[in-house]
Amino acid sequence: MPFKSAMLLNSSLIGYFLELGLENKIKGISSPEYVFSDKIHQLIKKNKILNIGNEQKYDIEKIISNKPDVIFTNYVPNFDNTYDILKNNGIEVIFLDEFMEQNPLDKSKYLLLFGKLFDAERKAEKAFSDIENNYRTIKDLAMTMAGKPTVLCNEMYGSQWFLPGGQSSVSKLINDAGGNYIMKENKEAGAVPLSFEEVFIKSENVSYWINISPHRNKKELLTLNPNYSKMKVFNSGSLYMINNRERDSANDYFESGVVRCDLVLRDYFKIFHPDDKTFQNVPLIYMKELK
Repeated sequence: MPFKSAMLLNSSLIGYFLELGLENKIKGISSPEYVFSDKIHQLIKKNKILNIGNEQKYDIEKIISNKPDVIFTNYVPNFDNTYDILKNNGIEVIFLDEFMEQNPLDKSKYLLLFGKLFDAERKAEKAFSDIENNYRTIKDLAMTMAGKPTVLCNEMYGSQWFLPGGQSSVSKLINDAGGNYIMKENKEAGAVPLSFEEVFIKSENVSYWINISPHRNKKELLTLNPNYSKMKVFNSGSLYMINNRERDSANDYFESGVVRCDLVLRDYFKIFHPDDKTFQNVPLIYMKELK
């Protein structure tokens, strides 16, 4: 039997429901302040979607009294007790690990799972097939580009610079967009902590610095770490943040961007190959230049 109603303990799953037009199946979500979608906020205002708390404390009574067919969440060991209570009240709990997938298309592929569970299989197959075709087309185009610009990402937190490993989805996106990621030889999928000096040495030929968190301008970035001014890319390269679609605490890069890896790839392609005319009339969706 397909499910009729669901609650989400991870707002990161909302993009899948929106892509398939299943937002009316959502009965409750946690931490609505991290949700970007206008549609979802309208449904919350009308009390069609309930706020069921957050990772500090889920509102178990509210969940049980509004009895969804199913709850989707990433498995967190110290919530075992909560999961048991929900299951004992006849609510199915499904654990998803979409965030562990390191191939961007494998994350999008979760559309097929939601399609199956909510009787929207044909819609899901069409949606995934479109995303996959778009992605492959952009990737093939990127492979024909003459130059592969060198790319750096993220920024320092305290004394460490956490760079996505060479086997991460970010690394794959940079590569598929025709960029040369400074950590591409690395064998990790998770984040790799490096010192400023290590990144400085690796970044000698970097022309694009991407996935910077939101700042008003480059000067503000320097106040966090004056060392950035020694980097060639800071002075003469291009810097991009991932906050073009942002509202308060919510960022659509982590919502629709998880599902629409083709659009994320297109943003990176446009950034790395500014002279290519293919997408010149399409604005960037998730990325925004930091000046």
